Formats: sequence, C-alpha cells, structure tokens
Amino acid sequence: MRPDTPAENVDHNAEAARLERTADRYPEDAEALLLQAAAHLELAGDRPAASALYDRLLAAQDGLENPFLVRALKAANLWEYGHEAEARAIIEGVRVAAPRDPAPWVIVAEALESHDELEQAQETFTAGARVLLTDVAEPPYSTHPLLFGRHRVRRMLGLAHDDWDVLADTLNASPVSLDELHDPKRVWSLGSENPAELEAEISRLRAELGTFRAALSRPFPVAVLHWSAEELAELLAGYPSLSSEYPSHEEHLATIEASLRELAASGTPNLGIVSGTVPSYEAFAASEGMSPAEVSLLPQYATTLAARGRAVEWPPQRGAACWCGSGRGYGECHGG
Repeated sequence: MRPDTPAENVDHNAEAARLERTADRYPEDAEALLLQAAAHLELAGDRPAASALYDRLLAAQDGLENPFLVRALKAANLWEYGHEAEARAIIEGVRVAAPRDPAPWVIVAEALESHDELEQAQETFTAGARVLLTDVAEPPYSTHPLLFGRHRVRRMLGLAHDDWDVLADTLNASPVSLDELHDPKRVWSLGSENPAELEAEISRLRAELGTFRAALSRPFPVAVLHWSAEELAELLAGYPSLSSEYPSHEEHLATIEASLRELAASGTPNLGIVSGTVPSYEAFAASEGMSPAEVSLLPQYATTLAARGRAVEWPPQRGAACWCGSGRGYGECHGG
C-alpha cells in the first residue's frame, strides 16, 4: 500500500500529483490511486495534504470499497503531526466497527504501538484476531501481519505465549523464530562489542529483510473474472459469440467457485475475484487493439484488473458476504 522508495530517489510530491491526475481520468480506480498519492505525500512530509486526500475519499464514503482502511490511515497520519485526540477518536471508531478486513486493524494497532501505547496496541491486535480468526482453521495470508504484530507487542510486554502466539510462530516463514525477532533486548546487541552477538543480530536483520521483501514481491492475486447478472446480460447482448463461454449466469457463478477451489486444491496461493463491467472491458479491448468478442481477451482483462488492485480475496473472511453479490453470507451461499 505504501511506497517504500527512499525520498532522495523519488519526487514524492510529483508522484502524488501524477496519481491524483490519473484518479481524475479513471474514477473507478480513484480509491486505490488516491491512497497511493496520500502515502507519497506522507513520505514527502506533507501530512496535512495527505489528510486532505483521506478526507476527499471519506466525503464519498458510499462509493468506497474499504472506508475503514481510509479511516485507519487517516488516524495514523493525524497522530504523526500532533492531532492525537482526533486520531484516538478515529481509532476507537474503527475498533467499535470491527471491520472484516485485517488491514485497518493492523494500521491502528501499529499506530498505537509506535506511540508506546503497548497495552492498547495489544488489545487492538487481539480484538482484530478475535473478529477475524475465531474458529478459522487456516488463517488467510492477509491476516498474518495481525498475528505477527500481536506476537511482537505481547513479547515487548513480557506476556506469556497463548494459542495465537503459537499459531503466529507456525506461520512465520523466516529462518529466525518470532521470539528471537521480537526480542526487546535486540537493540542492545547492536551496541555490543561481542562479535558473536553482532553476527547473530546481522542474521536476524537479514531474515527480517528477506521476509519484508517476500511480502512486497508477493504477486497480485490469481484472479477469476466475475460478471454480475446485469453486466453479463449487457455483455452477451453486445457480443453474442461469448455465450459459449457464459451459457448462463448461474453456470458462470458455479464455474468461478469450482475454478477457485480447484486452484486452491492444487496449492495455488493468493486467489481472488475481479468484477468486470462492459464499458471497462470495451475500453481494455480497444487499448489492446482487439475485439471484445475475443474469448482470449477475458483472462487478460482479469489479470489487468487484479494488477490495478481490483481483486477481492477468495475465500472471503469468516462471516463476510458472498463474492457473488447475493447479499447472503459466503458460508450460506457459494461457500456452503
């Protein structure tokens, strides 16, 4: 979500302005683009301007895919330039709302942690884990930072391991254990004159860097294309030859779920669903110099939407609505 390129290598103000212009041209992607622009402004040190972008997004809250993510980012940003009371109020609002997305939980908990509110950070990480991971057999990849952050804060507080700490240890892909990575005494080893201690700390730092790089390089989801009933009807009315690909909307939905389950069974990670619209698809076809009636264009369109951050995670979080748009819970609909 946040650019990590050093400020000396990037003109963050110029990049933010470019992203804002792009958001004006592609309003369907404005949320993702403006969040990136706000991140560049924060890196440039212009935190008030970043807050203004968060406010711009929240002013159109009805159209936001993840308003709690925007609120969480705004709270973290506000606290960094002296608006602690407002930031705390927003953080409390996010906690009370109990979003089904792990990102807002992680952001507000880390904001508390960075300002030495360790007890509250631990409570926030725990509340998020309770909402998202209770009775979940295998935590989705997106929830791993929630468990790792909770482990880190509890380690700093000197709390005994519980079941979720043990789970975090098992999910940790680093060659160095979380207990070692999150050891509060590590800062002292950097000033040690003992070569063995310094070498051990260098190994821990390399392991952390490797994990961070792996997270950054994690590809966008392997995404399957979904059409709502209205969009599919419009698509087939304009391009009847695609009816061989989509015999009916019900079969289309069943095929999506079956394909994703087959991919999951084969060990493919990071699965998602992207929803298409006919105008967007026609514009994509024009950009590729191809006819929208070309079946081979459909997976390319899905990949492009995923690369633009349009994919939603599959399977949905426990208790979340089904991806098909029926309004029912996933477990009562296609996840049944």
